[in-house]
Amino acid sequence: MNGAIKETHFQFPGQKGFYKGKVRDVYMFDKTIAVVATDRISAFDVVLPKPIPYKGQVLNQIAAKFLKATADIVPNWVTSTPDPNVTVGKKCEPFKVEMVIRGYLAGHAAREYASGKRTICGVALPEGLRENDKLPNPIITPTTKADEGHDEDISKEAILEKGIVSPEDYAILEKYTHSLFQKGTEIASEMGLILVDTKYEFGKFNGEIYLIDEIHTPDSSRYFYADGYEANQKQGKAQKQLSKEFVRQWLISNGFQGKEGQNIPDMPNSFVEEISERYIELYEKITGEKFVKADTGNLGKRIEMAVLKEIGEG
Repeated sequence: MNGAIKETHFQFPGQKGFYKGKVRDVYMFDKTIAVVATDRISAFDVVLPKPIPYKGQVLNQIAAKFLKATADIVPNWVTSTPDPNVTVGKKCEPFKVEMVIRGYLAGHAAREYASGKRTICGVALPEGLRENDKLPNPIITPTTKADEGHDEDISKEAILEKGIVSPEDYAILEKYTHSLFQKGTEIASEMGLILVDTKYEFGKFNGEIYLIDEIHTPDSSRYFYADGYEANQKQGKAQKQLSKEFVRQWLISNGFQGKEGQNIPDMPNSFVEEISERYIELYEKITGEKFVKADTGNLGKRIEMAVLKEIGEG
């Protein structure tokens, strides 16, 4: 097995705080954050026990590519990517909502629709849609950004009524979300893919709105292969996806869906290697570039030195 990093416990000069997400370790400084994309993998809101070699590098480099490709649409938080697993940028104050945008009736929205709902997050949907059908127009279905527990669906009206985001700022977030999704759709199309749905997060730095976190990665987005999409819909077949759905399906087949009382099945090393290979395949398909494996001989030290060098210069 190649080296993989599950968690980090660095202590940097001038460090003001630390936050451990499902996948990322975030080191906070005065006006800067250093985000380490670890090789952790989560499913059903649970972090699985074994790290996946190169997964962090895959996500970090996909996000870097797409943040750069959309910088003309909205300014983003990134100032540098000093290591394949590290991004350094502005410490923004995040909005407490995630802007989820959907071009197709898939995933959570499809399940809600199948249960009889015709309004999702305050957005009305027409009758007669089938799972994975293209929507008449992309729709924004925001969620709350919970500090603990699950994010929950919320409508634009409730966001404004509760004062979570001001009307002026929300209008900007909506505009940015639609523009980013359009750009993501165009890039995906060039790669023979369909960007089905995704989410964007935004924050403020010195009063200006910035795009934060990652974008258009297989952890934050759903892709279908364009080839065969129409035929599959006509025949009522499942769409070929480019996502980590195969990991969820393996867990389900081994009796785990994140429910109380269920135990996480032990992933054999062969399956861990398969996940790693699939993530590399995702990288190459989404970016159109060959994946170059970084040296993982002393991964923790390599990451630590990259951050030290960057914050020292900053």
